Amino acid sequence: MDLPTEDEILEAHHQGGKAIIQLFVHTFQGVQEMQAKLLAQDVKLATLRAKLQTLDGQLNKNSKNSSKPPSGDGPKKPRTKSLRKKGRKKNGGQEGHKGHTLEPVENPDHIEVHKVSRCTHCGAPLEDVEVDDYQTSQVVDIPPVELEVTEHQAEIKRCPNCNTRNVASFPPGVASPVQYGDRIKALMAYLNNYQFIPLERTCELLEDLFGHRPSEAAVLRASEILAEKVKPANEATKEQLINSDVVNTDETGFRVENRGQWLHVACNKFLTYYHAHLKRGREAMESAGILPRFKGTVVHDHWTPYFTYENVTHGLCNAHILRELTYVYEQYGQEWAEKMTNFLLNVKSEVDQARLYTDQFHFSQIAMFEDQYREIIIEGFKRNPPPPRVPGKRGRVKQSDPKNLLDRLDKYIGCVLAFMYDFRVPFENNQAERDVRMMKLKQKVSGAFRTKEGAERFCAIRGYISTARKNGCRVLDAIQDAFMGNPFIPSVCPVKKSYS
Repeated sequence: MDLPTEDEILEAHHQGGKAIIQLFVHTFQGVQEMQAKLLAQDVKLATLRAKLQTLDGQLNKNSKNSSKPPSGDGPKKPRTKSLRKKGRKKNGGQEGHKGHTLEPVENPDHIEVHKVSRCTHCGAPLEDVEVDDYQTSQVVDIPPVELEVTEHQAEIKRCPNCNTRNVASFPPGVASPVQYGDRIKALMAYLNNYQFIPLERTCELLEDLFGHRPSEAAVLRASEILAEKVKPANEATKEQLINSDVVNTDETGFRVENRGQWLHVACNKFLTYYHAHLKRGREAMESAGILPRFKGTVVHDHWTPYFTYENVTHGLCNAHILRELTYVYEQYGQEWAEKMTNFLLNVKSEVDQARLYTDQFHFSQIAMFEDQYREIIIEGFKRNPPPPRVPGKRGRVKQSDPKNLLDRLDKYIGCVLAFMYDFRVPFENNQAERDVRMMKLKQKVSGAFRTKEGAERFCAIRGYISTARKNGCRVLDAIQDAFMGNPFIPSVCPVKKSYS
């Protein structure tokens, strides 16, 4: 509505008070309409700004400031920004570090003597001159490798009294006229399941090494036998995880039978257990059978189905939180995010130092850290008030990324600071992510598992190998022991004293 002109105001003045009142009402209505239009434009502008901020944020998210995987960063990789503080140690090997340089042996397997026949100065013959000393140089190498065939001969004797034909028994495991032994089967399974060498290349490598090319079916059969042999070890691992104090969990997608499925891992510093399932949520966790019986602290990355387990204590991965805080600070310029980053890293440093002489903070120190945490949260909420509800629009009000992160940090303070309350709980979930990483590498090499049985077999073998490695076993030795009927069974692990 247009405002009255100066002539209209003078005309109303001549006509009297009633006309002036009407003109005033008319002017007031015009001002109100203009204010309503300006307010609507402000709301629309704020909405557009929020959408622009969201879209710009999505473009700027990468694996360094969010939970986005590195594979989604595209060809232009983000610059690495380490959250670690600069240490005081010099580069290179530290004092007391044990090197791994080749050392000479006292009793070499072979000795080759290289004689001096003539003097290099005058040319005089030296064949009959006595040797003063020797200068030595040792060469470490492997001897020529070839397959060794052992023939087992079972005696056949006929009893002179009753004429019964008696045949001696072959050793356990010898059941065919010609078969592979446990060592070469262990090597087949090692190359295919641990080094991720595909079937055809495994056969090719064995042919290059030994002059004999096994069939791909033989390599697959070796893996089938190994998966069966390590079942007792994996069951022991599962039971020890259930009875441990801290378990790290994670899940990742992988393809089985040309469809997406999920690989779940439960682990700690000494144990690893893998489980393949069609689902990602609670149904898969129930199928794995660890969390339903677990009573300790489970560390994860805030996947909601984990919180449905009320029989456990929850610890959140602070590496994920630090990346989200980095994003909020870089994208929105909010200082509280940087303060929270410094706070969490400072508490971690204090925990690392205190762990050397105690297993918990004094309650006064815990209270001080909690107060600092809440002060930063309050500052963040002042910067990010709840968004207004649009009249007539149902459902949850869409919030900004900083507000969503603040709500989570406020609600789950005990889970974020679980590492501060209990020194056995790690600061982040890197243990589970490291154990998942090799499974993702297998998928990159092979693309997918053709059968469900193949995926389950691989999970069983890799879980056994990972646990054996964490306990200081050589992988090939552990596989050979399993083939010989003596798989590595982990003992009760001292998680309470050595988890970090």
